[in-house]
This record gives sequence, structure tokens and C-alpha cells, in this order.
Amino acid sequence: MMATLKLRRVAIDTYRENVAFLHRDCETYRSEGFQALSKIEIYRDENREKNGVPVIAVLNVVDDAAITQPGELGLSEQVYAQLALPEGTPVCVAQAAPPVSLKAVLRKIAGERLVFEEYMGITRDIVENRYSRIEMAAFLVSCSQNGLEREEVLSLARAMVETGDRLDWGEPLVVDKHSIGGIPGNRTSLLVAPIVAAHGMLIPKTSSRAITSPAGTADTMEVLANVDLDPGRLHDIVQQQRGCLAWGGTARLAPVDDILISVERPLSMDSPGQLVASILSKKVAAGVTHLLVDIPLGPTAKVRSQAAALQLRKLFEYVGDRMGLHLEVMITDGKQPIGRGVGPVLEVRDVMQVLNNDSEAPRPLREKALRLAGRILEFDPDVRGGQGYIIARDILDSGRALAKMQGIIQAQGKNQTRQLPGRLQFQVAAPEAGMVSAIDNFQIAHIARLAGAPIDKGAGVDLHKRCGDRVGQDEPLYTIHAEFPANFTFAREAAEIDNGFQI
Repeated sequence: MMATLKLRRVAIDTYRENVAFLHRDCETYRSEGFQALSKIEIYRDENREKNGVPVIAVLNVVDDAAITQPGELGLSEQVYAQLALPEGTPVCVAQAAPPVSLKAVLRKIAGERLVFEEYMGITRDIVENRYSRIEMAAFLVSCSQNGLEREEVLSLARAMVETGDRLDWGEPLVVDKHSIGGIPGNRTSLLVAPIVAAHGMLIPKTSSRAITSPAGTADTMEVLANVDLDPGRLHDIVQQQRGCLAWGGTARLAPVDDILISVERPLSMDSPGQLVASILSKKVAAGVTHLLVDIPLGPTAKVRSQAAALQLRKLFEYVGDRMGLHLEVMITDGKQPIGRGVGPVLEVRDVMQVLNNDSEAPRPLREKALRLAGRILEFDPDVRGGQGYIIARDILDSGRALAKMQGIIQAQGKNQTRQLPGRLQFQVAAPEAGMVSAIDNFQIAHIARLAGAPIDKGAGVDLHKRCGDRVGQDEPLYTIHAEFPANFTFAREAAEIDNGFQI
């Protein structure tokens, strides 16, 4: 017989982890042998067969009756929404059996190769919340440290797709572009999508949140418009506008990826095998048929040698081909940040300057976006090879890309709150006169994240100098923006230790 407790909503956002709370004096806690951080199954009533799949949560034990009283089961916001029952409803709890797929994780930790069925079991258990964050971290670290063979990457990507929903646009040509990241200010998607959509090609751009960077496409687009779109609305917007710039999490496209990203982010992990599986699973689930992958190459980029770039390109091509994608890879210049702004609000400023053909617009961002958009336009059988760049440039120069972006913003729901760069500012000055010979992408991104980006939209770094520029002593190299004093101090101290510039 299962223990019965009254349901209580605990207003805590546990960030993609199901958490339940029992009071230490609860009779059920004492009699059932529950322990902190163990997993429990929650049913609507004692009839397990009628209830079907239970909701699973990690147990936390509290001593404060204001949080959860003895005789109550407290649930964090995420698990409370999943159970979808009003407060006070009697629910039943039981010990949750350890996920069977953990045996496969232990094999991976030992350095063994896993097969598709094992990755399928792992992803299914993760989606059903049978894994704690500790167990997911163990899986991710084992994949990173021991590596994933190309067949394993394919198996993981397929499993991610199978455990979520898939979109079908009913068209033979559905395009997208994705950068592997690592370069600050590389906000080309917000330019490529409206250019390609203005040409008439279907580009449903669904993106993840930032993992290790100061801003992802979804984080930046959120400054302009709503990015949390349910599948029905997403479909309507894309059919109307021929494109969108949305977060992929709401549509349950490869949902395992979003859960794993929530664990990868605090660990700052982004290994090649997981990166390829993450990107390609999301694109296949989003109904993409033709994909352009951008691999920036540079001394402080994610990929730092030509050999590593070519190896990653082969892995993308191998997995993409077997998942039915027409995939092309561009290896681009990643020696320094692309735009001037690093952080959502600052990057939006750069994007809008390019779309408005502003003379102050960062030229490297404009040129890279045009080259990427041009390559995508050449997926169109009516566009001859080598003509894509010219067509993309005409669409941008004529204002059609701006009009399309405005249409997408209105369709997704314009953000009515005007967001500005962080009010706390500090200029980082050149310690000596000379020429900028190198900019450390990693350090600039690190400083922007310390300043609060991407959580604080106005936080980040505003660059004033690029490689090759002359600078005088004490001339500003960049400005740090932050919203909160603690973040401002962290970022400022990091810049004083290493400002990321070589003069």
C-alpha cells in the first residue's frame, strides 16, 4: 500500500529538475525509508495501472513547516505543473526504482562503447525525469572524457529525436543555419533568417539558450520579441512569414537536449560529440531538410586548428547524411569577435544597425551574415552557384530584410519593454600605445558572462577596438555593462587581471 499525502505547491523554480519536499517529521518519510536526494514516484491514487506513467521527482527534506508540513507533499513549480492537480489533492508516493539505463551509463564511465538501444534507454529515462542532475552530469562527463565514436554520436542524435516531437512543414525545402558558437558577437542568425525568409525560402529558426556563451540566438531575439512559442503558433507564424526566430524548448523538439543543456551550462561543457548530436537532433526534429553549419576557426575559438575543423566537419557530414539532412559546412574566421556588442541588448543593437544599413553597423557582422545567407540561398535550385551572395546583399540593401524582420517580430509578439545596456559601466583602457594584435574570444566572453549576460539582457561587453586597430595609451578598448554591483565587480576584476587584448 502506498503512502497518501496532501499536495502542496512550493513556489520554487528548480530549473528543469523535478523536486519534491517532505517534512522531516512526516510519518511517511520515517516509515517508508525515504532519504534526501532519493527519487520518488507520485501517483494520483493507489491504482498504479489506472494512473499509467507516474511523475518522478528528487526528494528534498525540510525542517520548516512553512515550506511543507508533515502530511503534505511539496512540489516545485515544474513538477507541480506536470502533475496538474489542485493543492490539497491527496496523492500517493512510493520509492522509485533506479533507472535501468544507469547500467549503460556505468559502462560508458568505464570507457565502453554504447549502442542505439542503450542511448534510447538513457534519453527516455531522462525525459521521464528518472535521472537526477548528478546522474546526468555523470553521463555527460563520461561522454566528454571518454569520447563518442561517430556511430555513438549518430545513436545519441537519433535517440534525442525519437524521445520528442517532430515538425512537418509539408515542403521539400526547409532550410536552417547553425553556428557551433564560441565567438562573441556572432549574431548572424538574426540577419540570415530575415534575408532568407524575404527570398521566400522556409527557415523555421529554432534555437537553444546559451550554454557557455554570453548570448544565444534565442536569448538575443527575446530582447525584441517573444520566443516561447507553442507548436501551433510556431507553425502559423512560419507559414505566414516564411520564417521565425524562436526557442526550441517549448515545442518539445529533442527535449532531452534542453534538459542536458541545463546541466552542461554550469559545468561549461560543450564536447564535440554532444555538440553534433545536440545540433543535428534539434534540426531533424524541427523538420529541416537543408542545413548550413558554421565552424569558426581561431586560436581562442572552440576549434583552434584546421585539422580539428576538418575532423568536426566530417563528423557533421557523416551524422547529418545518415539522418537524412542535406548538410554543408563553412569554416569561417574566428580570430576575434564578429560584432561590437557581446550580450543580448548590445548584440541586438548591432543587428538592427545592419538591417537598417546604418553607417555605424559593424561591417564584419554584415559581411559574414551575407556570405552565410548567400550559401543558403544557393540551396534553392533556381539560384545559380555564386549568385547567392549578390541576391542576399540586394535583399539587405533594399530594406526587404528589415521589413521581414519587423514582420517576424510582430507575428511572434513584440517585446514592449525597451531594454537598455546595463547602467553600471566601466571602460577598460589600453595599458600602452600600439596596435591590437590579438583578442581572446574566451576571455571577452568570460567577462561578459561575469557581468551577467545572458540572464541580464543589458549586461555584456561593448568593443571599441578590433585586431589591426591602432590604440593610444589609456584609450578605451571596450566598455563593461552590468545591472548588479556584484556582477559588475566580478567582471571588472577579471578584466583587470586579463583584459583579453594583446597590444
